[in-house]
This record gives sequence, C-alpha cells and structure tokens, in this order.
Amino acid sequence: MNISRDQQRVLHALAQGAIIRYHRDRKGKIAEIECVTREGWLLTNCTMAVFRALKRKGLIASQNSQPYRITRKGLGTVRPQVDNR
Repeated sequence: MNISRDQQRVLHALAQGAIIRYHRDRKGKIAEIECVTREGWLLTNCTMAVFRALKRKGLIASQNSQPYRITRKGLGTVRPQVDNR
C-alpha cells in the first residue's frame, strides 16, 4: 500500500504508543486533532489531511469514543525504522 512520508511518520509514532485526540464541533464532525506521542510531545506531521487519509484506508480506528490508535492493518503497513533513542 502506498502511503506518504507524513503518513508513515504518524503510523510509526502510533505503533510506538502515540494516540490521536480529537475534538468535535457542534455538528458532530471532527474539527480538530492532535497527535500525542507516548512521551507527551505533539507530532506536527499529523494534519487533518493525513488523519483523514489514514482513517479512510482503515489504518487507524477509535473504539468507544476513545482516542484514535493504530489498527492491525496499520501495524502491517508501517515499515520498520531504527529507533533513535
């Protein structure tokens, strides 16, 4: 599956334990998102366009109104990267 560089970076962060928090507007649509890494940092690569693409491809999902997390399909799609710690 072809995914962009920003989508790959977001998926990699999600695979390491990050979450995508969302806020809805009055109509019930997602108006604002923020990707928070497991260390508590905000990931700036996670834009609304990247979020929508990942959601449309089924690589991220939310259960019971919880923050979005990576799915099994997303884990299979993410390419391994060396951890820089």
